[in-house]
Amino acid sequence: MLKKERQAYILQKVNLHNKVLSSLLCSEINVSEDTIRRDLQELADEGKVIKVHGGALSSSFYEVSLPPAAVYSQQKKKIIAQKAVSLLEDGMFVLTSGGTTIVEMARMLPTQLRATFISGSIPAILEYMHHPHIEVILIGDKISKNSKITVGSEAIAKIKHIKPDICFLGTNAIDPEQGITDNDWEVVQLKKAMIEASRKVVCLSIAEKVNTIQPIKVCDTDKIDILITELAPESPQLQPFAAMGIRVL
Repeated sequence: MLKKERQAYILQKVNLHNKVLSSLLCSEINVSEDTIRRDLQELADEGKVIKVHGGALSSSFYEVSLPPAAVYSQQKKKIIAQKAVSLLEDGMFVLTSGGTTIVEMARMLPTQLRATFISGSIPAILEYMHHPHIEVILIGDKISKNSKITVGSEAIAKIKHIKPDICFLGTNAIDPEQGITDNDWEVVQLKKAMIEASRKVVCLSIAEKVNTIQPIKVCDTDKIDILITELAPESPQLQPFAAMGIRVL
């Protein structure tokens, strides 16, 4: 693989999964760690990624406030957000994870909606605060600088003491057999607690993330009640999920 092709592959992975690990890139591309390190440094120097120890982060994932036009696959995420908003009702207690799709949903909340939103996502909380009629509860604890979300034992304990009507999960990777997976250990622990606490779990994912796998397991597919992508529900790519009894929107 040529250098230009290699770096394009790395950039696509970073944009898709928000974070990449150097060790996994070495295995996937079959090159040395030094080669990946140089590629990441060049991409960082060009402002395309943020280089961190052991890998790199997406700029859109790292920033607290980012112009919508700078969000990867923003139009697709807007379609997903519109579908997600259709599930909301007045009086609901709504638990949300982090991620740019969640932020798109927050921007689309109907002005007349009266509900309570619970989240540890700093970008999402900032959007919720602009809404005239929703109550906002911040799940407190340590803030992950990489993902801009609160993590840790206190955040998990607080989630265990609530029973949200619905939980919206921003998703890093989802596969019918492997379930939901991610690449951040602390965020995975938070998502596990959110899934267990909620009456209904809604997975938000652009189609590019469907049938992909990340290193850390969040949950099996049967823990999901609803899967929302930008595709039509009858899309062949989504039929394995529908066959498992998951509602596809």
